[in-house]
Amino acid sequence: MISFFICLILLIGGYFVYGKVVDNTFAPDDRETPAVKINDGVDYVVLPQWRLFMIQLLNIAGLGPIFGALQGALWGPIVFLWITFGTIFAGAVHDYFSGMMSERNDGASISEVCGIYLGGIMKNVMRVFNVVLLIMVGTVFAVGPAGIIVKLITENGGSGFFAQTMFWLILILVYYFIATFLSIDKIIGKIYPVFGICLIIMAIGVAVGIFTHGYTIPEIWSAFGSRHPAGTPIWSFMFITVACGAISGFHATQSPLMARCMKNEHQGHFVFYGAMVAEGVIALIWAAAGCSLYELTGGLSTGLNDIIAQGQPAAVYDVCSKTMGGIGIALAMLGVVACPITSGDTAFRSARLVLADWLKMDQANMKNRLILCIPVLGVGAFLGIGNSVGWFSYQVIWRYFSWTNQTLAMIVLWTASMYLYKEKKNYWITAVPATFMSAVSMTYFVAAGECLNLGTKIAYPVGLILAVVFLGIFIMATRKQPKSA
Repeated sequence: MISFFICLILLIGGYFVYGKVVDNTFAPDDRETPAVKINDGVDYVVLPQWRLFMIQLLNIAGLGPIFGALQGALWGPIVFLWITFGTIFAGAVHDYFSGMMSERNDGASISEVCGIYLGGIMKNVMRVFNVVLLIMVGTVFAVGPAGIIVKLITENGGSGFFAQTMFWLILILVYYFIATFLSIDKIIGKIYPVFGICLIIMAIGVAVGIFTHGYTIPEIWSAFGSRHPAGTPIWSFMFITVACGAISGFHATQSPLMARCMKNEHQGHFVFYGAMVAEGVIALIWAAAGCSLYELTGGLSTGLNDIIAQGQPAAVYDVCSKTMGGIGIALAMLGVVACPITSGDTAFRSARLVLADWLKMDQANMKNRLILCIPVLGVGAFLGIGNSVGWFSYQVIWRYFSWTNQTLAMIVLWTASMYLYKEKKNYWITAVPATFMSAVSMTYFVAAGECLNLGTKIAYPVGLILAVVFLGIFIMATRKQPKSA
């Protein structure tokens, strides 16, 4: 329990201390922001700072820091360290620079930003990569809430699981279409603060429930090794599994949405770095719940593994039931249903904007928005329905989503490093986490069953070597790049 509070204090302190170091390194000024300069009434709209924070938090949070943290808890309380230090030194840094670099480039999508600093080839790679990732994210955040809603209905005597799932999935996708098509202040700007409050209250309720119901959060130092029942190694599987809540490339696709709505650059520290720290706190609470609520067998997290095997919606429902019950469970489940939906709609919205930047299509034109919305949501509907009828596995989609998440984060951190080099600033604050995430992503790609499946004996040295190679490529690239005057 002590280690939980230490990590909580470190997260909050990280916002004020290291977050300020990051902000000072970037050096925001009083230049005119894209929201003021462009202001098209659709995607470029000035919003108050508190709304920016709440929208950013919901954009990046959703199911990620809940599902990912619960799965990460299978390894035991050692996951607290990754959530804490990953958030402070990698995730929040990544989110801050992805937002602020976009803001400095007229609110450009992250694929365009990467192209500006890493070259045309990377721009085209990132365009395709981002669209695929965003559609997968939108699908995951449509299927998940639909499953949770059906879980609630069946718990209360409902029937017809498949039909109910299809109904709610289609209803969610219809909402996604509307939210993707309309201007950002029409729906997103109005309802997100309400759902943001639900997300925060839900996390607080789970935390309070852990203590009031007599559960004990294990200490990191008493269970420093892995508790994973399947023997899955910590490196680099835990770092991939817990993406949202530590560092996630998906956030880089969301930060430009708020970069297009900021009134001034000084809001970046609170909006981007602050929202990521808030997500880290949420993930820490859910990871603590996973570590404390379930029985161990032979020192392994078998109880948690059993409930996760019933599906992620069942696991979330069970945690809420154990920690709150009654009105609390209704509030918690509202948050778990609504908040992922609020990440899904902005995922599809971001996909539209990536395509719009790519194809140079003015989004103030309703016809252009419609031309992009239909195929983007169509693919999402195909994947979502395919999961429901058994064509695709939700778990497989989630694992690919997790790996692409961390790979995108790696690329964005290298982009930020090149930006800082060109600006004659300390690029090591991004180059170090970029190197680390390169090792994480490449190790997983070589070892994981859904990727190369070559095992850890090969993956560990290969991942480390590739991370060093990427660092070397970056250093050589800086020698060829002119710095800003």
